[in-house]
Amino acid sequence: MNTIQKLLFLLIFLPSSLIMAQKDTVIVKNITYAEADGKKLTLDIYKLRAQKEPYLIVWIHGGAWHSGSKENPPLGMLTHGYALASVDFRASTEKAFPGPVHDIKAAIRFLRANAAQYGYKSDKIIIWGASSGGHLAALVATTNNNPTLEGTLGNFLTTSSSVQACIDFFGPTNLLTILSQSTPHGLNVRLPALAILLGKPVEQVPELAKAASPVYQVSASAPPLFIVHGEQDNQVPINQSIELMSAYKSKNLPVQIEFIPNAGHSGPAYGTKELMNKISAFLKEMQF
Repeated sequence: MNTIQKLLFLLIFLPSSLIMAQKDTVIVKNITYAEADGKKLTLDIYKLRAQKEPYLIVWIHGGAWHSGSKENPPLGMLTHGYALASVDFRASTEKAFPGPVHDIKAAIRFLRANAAQYGYKSDKIIIWGASSGGHLAALVATTNNNPTLEGTLGNFLTTSSSVQACIDFFGPTNLLTILSQSTPHGLNVRLPALAILLGKPVEQVPELAKAASPVYQVSASAPPLFIVHGEQDNQVPINQSIELMSAYKSKNLPVQIEFIPNAGHSGPAYGTKELMNKISAFLKEMQF
């Protein structure tokens, strides 16, 4: 079989969950974890070849809840001994809250139920997100075993969707205070984004906004939390991360916060080796 024939064979016969190897990394793409509203919901798994049953990090992308995708997730934690699953979920323009949370919890159930097939541990799962993805990650983490946010998607409804640690990069945490804390630029971004997420402006649905705010969901059983926020973030106020940290500290829960000097909303400062080392050290201390 020549090269052209091999390429044609791959294009015709390989399934959508295409397995690729990039150097030492094995990538499994476009795995369907559930279907909703006639749409297949998919995720990708990244793992170093040398890893034998690592702990799994579930990555939740940002994009003001209405955009973004699972493509090009941060892979800095792979070299620290973790696998990573990057999840696509319905945008807020497709399904308002709690739709995205239902999707993510369905993805976690799928990932836990299929751990043996893909080669990672299932007893402890870490969730990590940035910006609106940080909000969703923190909300999923603080609502472990909450039946109202569980949803009924996927084929593994009896499998736990709970996570055992959370990494929140500059995510909104209190939808009732974020607007009053925001810069004019932040308001331009958040006002329409929150109205789409909640179906109505925040002031019209305060109870729904409260239910969608991790700060109000923190209980004594909330999992360990690592927060990162840039000191010059003009989109998500730094006070949002401080509020979540304070909610954790009020219940004597494990929490660590890292403020990044001169960093805005995303950028290279959030992917440094030093920061990945700190996250890894925190997770190791939490016995991951």
